[in-house]
Parts: sequence; structure tokens; C-alpha cells
Amino acid sequence: MGLLDNLGLGDVLKGALGQVEAAALPALINGVLAKTQYQDLNGLVAALQSGGLGSQVQSWLGPGANLPITADQLKAVLGNAQVQEFANHLGLPVDQTMKVLAQYLPDIIDKASPNGILKPAA
Repeated sequence: MGLLDNLGLGDVLKGALGQVEAAALPALINGVLAKTQYQDLNGLVAALQSGGLGSQVQSWLGPGANLPITADQLKAVLGNAQVQEFANHLGLPVDQTMKVLAQYLPDIIDKASPNGILKPAA
């Protein structure tokens, strides 16, 4: 059990994420991305596509069901330094950060890309 779990913060974070409107999720992730080499969702999408996850990304951008992505796939594409940076900005352990991103990223990108075009960061 991690420190966040001991303090009950893991449940608080899960509750907070559950309450955040879908429209606010891209802004939350973009806020973290702005502090990294990716800059925004567009940069992250480009990295995921060039890292071999093009079919998953295309499913998020296009109509139909979103293909899932795993925490391990994200780690492999992002690399240890970027994964650690994400975790530090979110204030979460690396494994939990990757699980959250793997769970929510397909829907975040799907919602941020009406008609298959990813909106630029606001």
C-alpha cells in the first residue's frame, strides 16, 4: 500500500476524477503535458503514434470504439524519464499515474477530437 492509500488520498483522487466533467479532462492532462516535452495532447498523440501505437490512437480519433492501451504500453513509448515527470506533476506514484493515464487517455483524446481532429490546447 502506498502513502496515498494510507492517507485515503487514492480514493479522494478517484472520486475527484469521477466528478470532473469530460470537457475538463483534456485541460487537466494538457496542464501536465505543458510542463513536459510533449507540450499538449497533440504532442502526446504524435509520440504515441510514432511509438507504435498508431492503431490505438486512430481509434480514439475516429468514430467507433476506442481501443484500450495498457500502462506498460505507455511506459514503453514515454520512457522512464517522462513517466517519472508525469508522476511528479500529478503527485502520484508512477504505477498509479500510468494506470490513470491508460484508463482515461483514450476517452480524453476521443472527446477532444470531434470529427476526428484533435483540438489544439486552449
